[in-house]
Amino acid sequence: MSYVDGFVVAVPTAKREAYREMAMAAMAVFRDHGATRCVECWGDDVPDGKVTSFPMAVQEKDDETVVFSWIEWPSREARDAGNAAAMKDPRMSQDMSQMPFDGTRMIYGGFEPIVDV
Repeated sequence: MSYVDGFVVAVPTAKREAYREMAMAAMAVFRDHGATRCVECWGDDVPDGKVTSFPMAVQEKDDETVVFSWIEWPSREARDAGNAAAMKDPRMSQDMSQMPFDGTRMIYGGFEPIVDV
């Protein structure tokens, strides 16, 4: 079964296009190193919570939008090898050097799908 890396981050709304361009460049690297699918979703209906929520989790500011994204891999092993190779790929240091968001507030993790319909 596949493996999924998931990400949630707050991006300055004014930097939407810069974020999209950065994501496209990064996706090309991940795809070249084995990812089977990369998806970036710009928040459209992301409500504030009372106990927890996406905006609270990433400490979203008034001028930011929550972005939810994921990368699919054939397996955990393919993900581990692909991520390691991607981090050494010179395109990552070049394209990612000026991230248009605060990476310290990014939430991420690896997930093993248990239902895939």
